[in-house]
Amino acid sequence: MVQRITIKTRRHSEMVDITGEVQRVVNAAGIETGTAVVYCPHTTAGLTINEHADPSVVADILDVLDRLVPWRANYRHAEGNAAAHVKASLMGSSVTVLVEGGRLVLGTWQGIFFCEFDGPRNRRVLVQISE
Repeated sequence: MVQRITIKTRRHSEMVDITGEVQRVVNAAGIETGTAVVYCPHTTAGLTINEHADPSVVADILDVLDRLVPWRANYRHAEGNAAAHVKASLMGSSVTVLVEGGRLVLGTWQGIFFCEFDGPRNRRVLVQISE
């Protein structure tokens, strides 16, 4: 079964913690053991798992990505959002999380983040739960 999570981003670049939404999809599926595949069908956004307890980690990640892939550079992509495409490729388009006891198996400080690089926009993420 595939479920959709809708995300409304507010900034040009941001990381949105979607862990709770993914857990709600797991709860609705009613499985005890399996996997949750979280997929981003956008070329200028991505997904990652990282610390969600301290917001400075997210700020650091976004700062480093901006230094590595500046918005303005000698890009050939004509739409003007080449940096967003590169950042999305660096982050990746999916994450897979184990489910055990009906809960996402994440480390104490881990969360699942939707990474926006060409916002603000209305976005979606797809979640497939398998036993």
